[in-house]
Amino acid sequence: MGDPLETSMPSVGRAVARARAQASVHRLRPREREAVRAHLRALDAQDRYLRFGYPATDAHIDRYVDALDFRRDELYAVTGADCRMVAVAHLAYLVDAARGLCVEFGVSVARSHRGRGLGSCLFRKAALHARNEGARFMMIHALSENAAMLQIARRAGAQLVRDGGESEAWLELPAATLATTLADRWAEWRSRLRRVCCHGLALS
Repeated sequence: MGDPLETSMPSVGRAVARARAQASVHRLRPREREAVRAHLRALDAQDRYLRFGYPATDAHIDRYVDALDFRRDELYAVTGADCRMVAVAHLAYLVDAARGLCVEFGVSVARSHRGRGLGSCLFRKAALHARNEGARFMMIHALSENAAMLQIARRAGAQLVRDGGESEAWLELPAATLATTLADRWAEWRSRLRRVCCHGLALS
């Protein structure tokens, strides 16, 4: 049964959900590759289409997951009370001739956990880390019909460019500060604690 305060006051419920999501965001490690696979395979056909931009089969997902390079890119997840991944974000680094170091952001959220701000939460975390790594822009490439993804970018102040059925959103990232660096390090420490709580893994 849900919290009566959250049920009677939807705005409070959303705020509580966002706070819980922020607390449970953690950076993924190679040992969690199979959990990412399970999360993506659990997406239905429409969600796979919006996430990848094409009708992704299990075989497509397997190739994508097998190719993930945890040393080059970064992945973040939000886990539920049972420690299963309910949202996963992929932050891929790239170099643009005009913009310099950039990152491409992609995210998927389990249907059962929509409307709780998880995508926005992961976007903010990714933007924080990217600016601390020296990235100048964050980019989202999505189908134009993917309203939820484009809304996240628009709310963050990104410039949207639509080309038929596809859209690109570019968000200029400010330079890192001491505050953002410390916030990122604190989030990483919480991430390690989360892994210990969920998996009993060492703090490494």
